Amino acid sequence: IQFFLLPAEEFRRESVEIAFRFIPFSDVGGDFADFFPLPNGLICIYLVDVVGKGLPAAMYGVLVMGTLRGIHKTGASTAEVLAILNERLVERGIANRFCSTLYALYNPATRQLSFSNAGMPLPLLVSGTACRQLGEGGFPSGMFRGATYERHVVLLDPGDCVLFATDGLHELRNMERIEFSASQMEEVWAQCRHKSATESLDIVFDRQLAFSDGNAPHDDITAVVLKVPY
Repeated sequence: IQFFLLPAEEFRRESVEIAFRFIPFSDVGGDFADFFPLPNGLICIYLVDVVGKGLPAAMYGVLVMGTLRGIHKTGASTAEVLAILNERLVERGIANRFCSTLYALYNPATRQLSFSNAGMPLPLLVSGTACRQLGEGGFPSGMFRGATYERHVVLLDPGDCVLFATDGLHELRNMERIEFSASQMEEVWAQCRHKSATESLDIVFDRQLAFSDGNAPHDDITAVVLKVPY
């Protein structure tokens, strides 16, 4: 059931490509993601990482997804969407449950990406051979009443990629408990400059899982790549 709630395939248009990967820690996980076009021509992308693992985390994640899908229809900005989501989750008051959430809108006509971040790892922009983090974080969704969020905006160029990922990907370690470094990430992305979104994600996952050298992930892993074709 969880896999049916996730994107079934990549999103590909002449002006944008979006690819997705999900590796649950166990049979079910607390990570969710989705992307789809909105009636106004924008493309919505969101990721959710629920605290905890297994079935309880997955059930809370479904609640968050349903709430998000209701909010984005209002036409609110990314910051407003996360503020409304936070209040609704706090109102629910489920003990010891909250989540990191990232909500983004991409305009294919202008190549403008806007997003707001509630505790998720910072998105990674790959432009040319250089990588840099975007924006800043905020309080996780459902933790504190009255939380507010910043709206970050970046204009993408042809060939640019943006990686959105939960901390399960960023915290992969090898058998010596060493994390995959930022310089290694830049080296990997340099190989993806002329690759599609799907090919880029395949390269990143293959390299990072090879780096872990059989050391099992300790968390769900979810990643979405948005690429602007040349």
